[in-house]
Amino acid sequence: MDQKEKILIVLGSASDLPVMEDGVAILREMDVPFRMEISSAHRHPERTVSLARQARSQGIEVIIAGAGLAAHLPGVVAAYTSLPVIGIPLQGGALAGVDALLSIVQMPKGVPVATVGINASRNAAILACQILGIKYPEVAVRLDTLKERMKAEVEESAKSVRL
Repeated sequence: MDQKEKILIVLGSASDLPVMEDGVAILREMDVPFRMEISSAHRHPERTVSLARQARSQGIEVIIAGAGLAAHLPGVVAAYTSLPVIGIPLQGGALAGVDALLSIVQMPKGVPVATVGINASRNAAILACQILGIKYPEVAVRLDTLKERMKAEVEESAKSVRL
């Protein structure tokens, strides 16, 4: 894989950056180039549309979009690209992210957004890498290594609870 960015992460505001830390750590571990942008589907829709429309021509192959509350960002991005979009509902507001989850998961026909759990940037990053792993065998190998490590962690945990 060349070092050109393959994943675009779009967040609704800078306050969402801490949630992406786990996902960013996975992308770095998988050695997958990415870039992160801040754009609001409501406060700057033109920027959001531009990011979505230009992503493919810039070499992006998967988009991760995180948003809370009404959480329109992933859907707006998906409306303007044919690239796979993974939505991360972000915790916030009176409903603690459930509103964002339902908003992202309930997309209209023809505008799918793969949706992970609330604040689940790690799973979004792994899913993005799984998509890229179809084309890039080295990413698939690194994912296999990650899964083996997770398996070993479960084995270690199991040993610690045996009587």
